[in-house]
Amino acid sequence: MRLSGAGIIIEILREQGVDTVFGYPGSSVLKIYDELYKAKDSIRHILTSHEQGAAHAADGYARASGRTGVCIATSGPGATNLVTGIATAYMDSVPLLALTCNVDKKSLGKDSFQEVDINGITMPVTKHGYIIKDITELAPTLRRAFAITQEGRKGPVIVDITKNVLEDTAEFESVLKASDKSGLCGASEKSDCLCGASDKKGKNVLFDTVDPADLKTAKRLINTAKRPLILIGGGVVRSNAGTMCEALSKKLSAPMICSMMGKGAVNEFDPLFAGMTGREGNSAANRLLSECDTLICAGIRFSDRMTNGDPEYAKDKKIIQIDIDPAEINKNVRVDVSLCCDAKAGIKALLEVLKENEHKTWIKKAAEYIENEKNENCRRTDTGSKVILKCLELTKGDAIVTTEVGQHQLLAATLYKTGKDGKFITSGGLGTMGYGLSAAIGAKLACPGKKVINFAGDGCFRMNMNELLSASRHNIPVVQVVFDNQVLGLVYNMQKDLYNSRFSATEFKDRLDFVKLAEALGVKALRITGEEDIGKVLKEALNSKEPVVVDCMIQA
Repeated sequence: MRLSGAGIIIEILREQGVDTVFGYPGSSVLKIYDELYKAKDSIRHILTSHEQGAAHAADGYARASGRTGVCIATSGPGATNLVTGIATAYMDSVPLLALTCNVDKKSLGKDSFQEVDINGITMPVTKHGYIIKDITELAPTLRRAFAITQEGRKGPVIVDITKNVLEDTAEFESVLKASDKSGLCGASEKSDCLCGASDKKGKNVLFDTVDPADLKTAKRLINTAKRPLILIGGGVVRSNAGTMCEALSKKLSAPMICSMMGKGAVNEFDPLFAGMTGREGNSAANRLLSECDTLICAGIRFSDRMTNGDPEYAKDKKIIQIDIDPAEINKNVRVDVSLCCDAKAGIKALLEVLKENEHKTWIKKAAEYIENEKNENCRRTDTGSKVILKCLELTKGDAIVTTEVGQHQLLAATLYKTGKDGKFITSGGLGTMGYGLSAAIGAKLACPGKKVINFAGDGCFRMNMNELLSASRHNIPVVQVVFDNQVLGLVYNMQKDLYNSRFSATEFKDRLDFVKLAEALGVKALRITGEEDIGKVLKEALNSKEPVVVDCMIQA
């Protein structure tokens, strides 16, 4: 059939199984929006309040669903407003497709109105970028772009399309109807397939191979370990390998810990799970890390937030690193052996060759550390901790929790346990303030049956609080908890400790009332002023069928 470029985009979205896109219209993309209007029965468009919100919402949608999130922006400032969201997805290996439109092909390079080289701008923070100037390149390029977001180490791709392509027409054939296609990237031969598909289902098979010699070395190190420990990273979440990690833990009688990006990979109520490691991590996890003799690391890149940039990190331990990206092997920490493959493939290979083991003394010590920390948490008196622990109690760990960045993020990461059906979504690598609310919106749309809570400090919330309008406009029932202490908490405390309490630009000396703000934006609002309010307010918020802001007053 013959379609316009904009029509082809819609057909490709359908072909790739996209049911939700996030964006903000502008003159350059009006042709796409006209086609979206016609396709509204099959593709839902979520109008955000800002293009950055669209990128973060698509990111949250991707993390919650495992599918590629899609966002759309117009040329010039619309495209540049996506950059922070694209960089956030890149740092955390999130499959994201950003569609932008540029000026006509004939106007490129003339500093035309709203012309910008968005590919050049985003090159350092995307897996790949395209500019399409000819309609014949549109369908195959979009298919390749979708494939690349999911291929290997997942990440964002940007496709910039000149305005003339949207207006031009061409013949189009869906790969879902073409019997000679080997994968969803549209390749006609397996050797050309960019998504690694060996069949029409687009199954990725390029990263499932484990080197036999490396596997043999890993087997020897693990089988002779006395105090093995499994360290889970974001790669386990992306490859959906949590169940295999739990099986490996039980087979080896080895406790599990995680990085911040690894939260939610396994059931954190498992008695062998000790929490998050790192400089702001759980005490039980960090003690086990310091005392283990063998570290099995899956999907971990050893960021400075975890290692504190220490060149001597874990130097007295045998380290086995499983990672899909060869660039991450030995980059930050020298390891004894690596399995360069998908996390699921690496863990599966270990499960097949390792013998069952028992480390009763080691497991007993881990249980003591975990119980001691649990008791310490029960004795916490600060309101912020009590709110997070009450959310944990009410949801039983099966909610989707998103966060902004700061003190509240660290509290949530160490106190909120994700159950077997829960997820923890946060900006770990870039540390993007203003990320969480939009991510919560995207996550809720991906998983409508789940409770979704975003924890935010008042400083982060101010960044993109206009996205409450998006939740209100589309009636997306997320719970937005704002820890309200009138300061930029984490930075404020750094000034207190490192700069002799010279609080420069970290105190909010204004009279912003978050309850009144939320109500003005059409969102239900509640307030917690003391411990006696916590249970009642959170129950009401979590049971609501509409978006809710909970203003939680805490001490700086």
